[in-house]
Amino acid sequence: MNRLRALTGTLLATATMVAATLGVVTPATAAPAGLPGMDVSSYQGNVNWSAAWNNGARFAYVKATEGTYYTNPYFAQQYNGSYNAGMIRGSYHFARPDTTTGATQANYFVDHGGGWSKDGRTLPGALDIEYNPYGATCYGLSQSAMRSWIASFVNQYYARTGRWATIYTTTDWWTTCTGNYSGFAATNPLWLARYAGTVGTLPAGWATYSFWQWASSGTFPGDQNVWNGTLDRLRVLACNGPC
Repeated sequence: MNRLRALTGTLLATATMVAATLGVVTPATAAPAGLPGMDVSSYQGNVNWSAAWNNGARFAYVKATEGTYYTNPYFAQQYNGSYNAGMIRGSYHFARPDTTTGATQANYFVDHGGGWSKDGRTLPGALDIEYNPYGATCYGLSQSAMRSWIASFVNQYYARTGRWATIYTTTDWWTTCTGNYSGFAATNPLWLARYAGTVGTLPAGWATYSFWQWASSGTFPGDQNVWNGTLDRLRVLACNGPC
């Protein structure tokens, strides 16, 4: 999300160039079908959650951590505030595969806000694995090494929480840096980033997406998202079945 957020101005000014970078055609101009939601980080600061709820947001993902060196200073206000406003909420971790192992970062995530509870209002944590805002696109890892890193993260997250993490990515990055690996699709929900009028081609293995981040700004603070289903189905994901 860091890279996509940084590219917001470019998306608006030079859509053709960004299309080549992110594999998109044109930015979406209207909310796609689905349950509206949002994701936020420290960029948004203290969020007016009641206003977001009144405007229609029913879920939120909140950045908790990055690597093993950063925690969102606004996490409590954002994570608890979204819950108190009535939303189904979850937390996400920005991956730094060039710094420490996937398992190490999964532990850091769980220990700093990335846990899960079967309360019907908490989504499984999400792994934000995407373009490197600090250097080489694939963090200096081969495709096989990247696949191993992601497996290390999601397996450790499962060991700690009993849930398979949602994977946030773009089709372009996933193809470039994992070789379009299909092996996580059976267990990990897909949260696709694509700023376009259609969701486009999905990464290999996923027959559909769970979440779609379709714009970097709009009605709600932060990025604009939809859940590919009804509120009742989102509760099923939050509960890992019936609550």
